[in-house]
Amino acid sequence: MQILDAIAQRRSIRKFKDEPVPEETLRKILLAATLAPSGKNRQPWRFIVVQGEKRADMLRVMRKGIEKLKEQGVNTGSSEWSVRVMEQAPVTIFVFDDNEDNLERERTFVDFLGNIVDIQSIGAAIQNMLLAALDYGLGTLWICDVFYAYEELCDWLGEAHLMVAAVSVGYPDEQPKARPRQPVDEVTRWL
Repeated sequence: MQILDAIAQRRSIRKFKDEPVPEETLRKILLAATLAPSGKNRQPWRFIVVQGEKRADMLRVMRKGIEKLKEQGVNTGSSEWSVRVMEQAPVTIFVFDDNEDNLERERTFVDFLGNIVDIQSIGAAIQNMLLAALDYGLGTLWICDVFYAYEELCDWLGEAHLMVAAVSVGYPDEQPKARPRQPVDEVTRWL
């Protein structure tokens, strides 16, 4: 598949077939992630792959975190819909910033800049994962609704670093149309 074709064909998938994804394919997708550009070559990305029987625990933990916020009157947006998507997907990959911990601490300006660089690198790694998955006939959904159960998921995963996102992966059971995009001229200023 040509790169520009892959970029144009990529869709967020919210319905998955009940088929496992081979570990070899997942490893190739994760390899693609690690080949992303990395500011200062910090390679901050770390991945935790959840599949099989562990998915039920993951979903229980996420629902518990969402319910806790709802009881506090927090609007949890589309998080419950995301849980249903994650329930269908045979694999969810959690993505962490290995250079940033979850603890509150004083930050220097250099720390702040380093974190921005790392988040951009991780975003590139996630995009590589999405495009590589497409090349293997898989669908993906980049999920940030995991933040509605942030503490619960980090505790369950045994992870003290900054969770950036999760990506659900599986064989797509839908073919969504392209969503509208803003024209280049509306989002670009030429000097």
